[in-house]
Amino acid sequence: MYIPKDFALEDREAAFALMKRFDFALVVSAPGGAVAASHLPVLLDETRGDNGTLCAHMARANPQWRDFEKLAADGGEALVVFQGPHAYVSPTWYGGHQPAVPTWNYMAVHAYGRPRIMDDPAQVRGLLERLVATQEAGLEPPWSLDGQDEAFVAGMMRGIVAFEIPIARLEAKAKLSQNRTPEQRVGVVAALEANEDPLVRELARQMRVLVG
Repeated sequence: MYIPKDFALEDREAAFALMKRFDFALVVSAPGGAVAASHLPVLLDETRGDNGTLCAHMARANPQWRDFEKLAADGGEALVVFQGPHAYVSPTWYGGHQPAVPTWNYMAVHAYGRPRIMDDPAQVRGLLERLVATQEAGLEPPWSLDGQDEAFVAGMMRGIVAFEIPIARLEAKAKLSQNRTPEQRVGVVAALEANEDPLVRELARQMRVLVG
């Protein structure tokens, strides 16, 4: 990812927070130059590895998981893209009369690592339980695997391929008008906060937190 110095998000905890908040990610693999991509909910385990470990699963009918075997054999990496809040920025929001062009503010994290397929049924079930608990948090009543028909659960597990990606490196970017004056950023934040879209207002909040 192209990251000018002004836009580098060097705070790893902030990057992790974005990955957990926007956890429906894009998993990309390209062994031998053949690109495949899947949109998946991805769980970040911050406690495993120097940069954390990503865990997810996909349908066994999805041929992309075969790429993971090829990457493991060739020493290649997969890319997982987390897209955070983003919004169009109009030059009219800067105020004044200095020349400016339209742009886009956004936050994103790219995580790279070598996928490993999970073969142990207990490990796969544990992943499913964690994924479900994460997404069901706050729902009442929450759904869980506990109490479900075991034949149903076993069949469901046979239909998926679970995998993990120890993160070898992270690239994090927060393009939040850092290259503009404080007065210009005030105008951008005000316009974003006035938007009805919660995602746009989240971008304004991030600008206040990370840039000021």
